[in-house]
Amino acid sequence: MRVKLDDKLLLQIEKPAKYTGNEWNMVRKDPDAVQVRFAFAFPDDYEIGMSHLGMKILYHTMNKREDTYCERVFAPWVDMERLMRERGIPLYALETYTPLSEFDIIGFTLQYEMSYTNILNMLDLGGVPVLAKDRDESHPFVCAGGPCAVNPEPLADFIDFFVIGEGEEVIHEIIDAYKEWKSSGGNRAAFLEQVAGIEGVYVPSLYEVIYYDDGTILDILPKSEKVPDVVRRRVVRDLDQVDFPDDIIVPYIGTVHDRIMLELFRGCIRGCRFCQAGFIYRPVRERSPEKLNELARSSVRKTGYEEISLVSLSTSDYSALPAFCDELLAFTEKEHVNLSLPSLRVDNFSLGLMERASKVRKSGLTFAPEAGTQRLRDVINKGVTDEDLKSSVQLAVAGGWNSVKLYFMLGLPTETMEDVDGIADMGISLVESCRGIADKNGGSLQITLSTSCFVPKPFTPFQWEPMDDIETLTEKQHHLKDRIRRRTRKIVYHYHNPRISHMEAVLARGDRRLGKVIYTAWKMGARFDGWDEHFSFERWQEAFRANGLDSAFYANRRRDFSEVLPWDHIDIGVTKEFLIRECRKAYEGDLTRNCASGCSHCGATVYGAGICFKQKKNQDQAGG
Repeated sequence: MRVKLDDKLLLQIEKPAKYTGNEWNMVRKDPDAVQVRFAFAFPDDYEIGMSHLGMKILYHTMNKREDTYCERVFAPWVDMERLMRERGIPLYALETYTPLSEFDIIGFTLQYEMSYTNILNMLDLGGVPVLAKDRDESHPFVCAGGPCAVNPEPLADFIDFFVIGEGEEVIHEIIDAYKEWKSSGGNRAAFLEQVAGIEGVYVPSLYEVIYYDDGTILDILPKSEKVPDVVRRRVVRDLDQVDFPDDIIVPYIGTVHDRIMLELFRGCIRGCRFCQAGFIYRPVRERSPEKLNELARSSVRKTGYEEISLVSLSTSDYSALPAFCDELLAFTEKEHVNLSLPSLRVDNFSLGLMERASKVRKSGLTFAPEAGTQRLRDVINKGVTDEDLKSSVQLAVAGGWNSVKLYFMLGLPTETMEDVDGIADMGISLVESCRGIADKNGGSLQITLSTSCFVPKPFTPFQWEPMDDIETLTEKQHHLKDRIRRRTRKIVYHYHNPRISHMEAVLARGDRRLGKVIYTAWKMGARFDGWDEHFSFERWQEAFRANGLDSAFYANRRRDFSEVLPWDHIDIGVTKEFLIRECRKAYEGDLTRNCASGCSHCGATVYGAGICFKQKKNQDQAGG
């Protein structure tokens, strides 16, 4: 079946190009000539989803197979959803306008906890039973992966199987298993048992969770001897050996990241104790400069984009950055392509590199001190000083930049009001210290200061920590706003909705009992919960009450180190012992060295890849 869209419908919605497909570089195949049809589902708006690098990678990887057709589907915005439901139009993929229910596998990427209700909504719109237990052999398999999948339990009622870790290699094993199962004529349960044998695949229906009377977990047990007690995360050991797209789709409308993205490396050497990505993507593995330069040239040729962004968790930590950028800049300057260098650290900021990168277009600079005092930065293992930030911003202003964004968090463990004051004081100090430099350049420094709310995440040293309650976070935000306003008008202050952050913490650290809450909230109208204009805290609280649960139990409760956590049956490579050690060091203000300086024995050497492999090899040679 092919969904038919008429112009009258498209004229009633905002940005109809989000729903028409046919973009430049879109893959076209004959659906009848392939054995497996895979719908890559992004549970948010098209403009966000089309900026997601993981989707670009897996779309490219799967479509290189002759036996598989990967298509894209996004959450329709509320105006489009209303018309689809009124006219009985099912949610469809952009490549062939095929309804979601006609695919073999639907794969959701879990980038943000607040998109969970969109998953249910997309399945329902696509004619697929929302609950996994209601699906039979006539329905697609529904899988999910991405960073939020490291705690799959809140979505256990809805997802048939999860992919834990990186997908470039395991997706081929899943497709091969599906083809084998399909040809065997087995039932749905047989495939789930088969795919559960693939490293990195978790099938929640094959595990049982036992609770104490107080709601904490007694144990998580496999129901069959054929599935592992612990599911180990998949890791790509050599990034140069896996496909990376250079012929990415070019949308007809602007997207959040409307540019070429070059992934320098995965992982992070720093170990900031609040940062989930810094732990779940270990070990650090780099792409070679030769491969990156090759990808940059072919990407510009195949897309026509006029900007390249270097992607990583900490761009300035790429070991070959100066030499690589010299060669890349020679190309971008010649082609009049702008080079963007996000994720720079204030303690190794290079003005010379930034000046060269911005010859085509000079944009604002962004730094993330995260905390306003040195004491609190030591607690979180940030490893930067006031002087690092001051010297970097002064260099930038002297180089002609007059716009700087600074990112901080409120509610970090051990935070006091003095630490909150330190955020304002740091911004004001930067304005004052750069005033003379900016005057010489004929302008003034504009600082935008943003605070998010600390959310404790699984597989971080702070996974046991309580989150500040909403009232406390609100008080801190207002205090900081007033302190800035009283002292200067040269700082713009933005802050995040603490109620959304509260729900993010609930879903990030929740167990599978939350499935009923998510389902209830969705039935009550929840969708696009990450958007202020659509989020309703009262609706979520009503859903909790309807199911006899309390959101504070998940967000605001300190956990003991001995407590069984909902994600304890997932192994990301970093040991719990290391995370406990880091949590204790945080309260002592004790810094942990970065991975490039020496191994801290986090456990990621088990993968035998990247910086861990090199460190172990060097240590073995030194010991020998």
